Amino acid sequence: MLRLVLPKGSLERATLTLFDDADLGVSRGSEVDYRASIDDPRVDDVRILRPQEIPRYVAEGIFDLGVTGRDWVEETGAEVVSLTELHYSKASSRPVRVVLAVAADSPVARAADLPTGSRVHTEYPELTRRFLEKQGVQAEISLSYGATEAKVPEIADAVVEITETGRALHAAGLRIVETILVSYTELVANPAAHADPAKRKAMEQLVTLLQGALEARGRVLVKLNVEAGRLDEVVALLPALRSPTVSKLAGDDGYAVETVVAKSEINRLIPALVDHGATGIIELPISKIVH
Repeated sequence: MLRLVLPKGSLERATLTLFDDADLGVSRGSEVDYRASIDDPRVDDVRILRPQEIPRYVAEGIFDLGVTGRDWVEETGAEVVSLTELHYSKASSRPVRVVLAVAADSPVARAADLPTGSRVHTEYPELTRRFLEKQGVQAEISLSYGATEAKVPEIADAVVEITETGRALHAAGLRIVETILVSYTELVANPAAHADPAKRKAMEQLVTLLQGALEARGRVLVKLNVEAGRLDEVVALLPALRSPTVSKLAGDDGYAVETVVAKSEINRLIPALVDHGATGIIELPISKIVH
């Protein structure tokens, strides 16, 4: 039913891992194969292409939906429907930022300080042009094919580049002066395909699975038993996603309790639960959480 395109390159591994976690595992002949498949009746065809191209291909109807960054949607100006943000990037759950950076010793403190004719190199020429025009800056904008941060000051006076932490730019002797765009990975759809009721329903179901897998990351299910007299103090310890589920144990003056907690808290939580009378504690992995 749906033709899907996924990003190749820096987002590739994280995207394929997410689809696998959502039980939408992507199969292909080799790691360099551009054609793939998903064993799911809602997905007819899968391609793996550069994220820079994906918004345009989805807008043109070559694919019904695709995974790309908001940065490339803005750069291309593609008319697509954003179905959901997928809060992951190539190395973490943080978004990437598209930033304007100059040499650390530059007198430029903000974009509007760039002198007329400043040389600005970037992989985002259209996004950069629109931003600088709004700042009243007339600059010479050049397309960069990589190693953009290395071009200051000999080749460029400033660069527009993506960063998650800013460390690489700092290491190259640059200073960030403006954040142009905060960009999450997104699932985007072709407007005509999204208007089709059957395809839209399939898209919504895929969103549920992907968001459920993301929501479950870093969380575990904790189950335990506790005597009635100590129930309140045990429940008070639980940093629940929602209120814990409490059930009366059959034939016993006690309760079964279960809740979802952050995996990062579990090594402190379990000993505290034991100290407050919890028994039969079980920690279980979670594959999806759907609200």
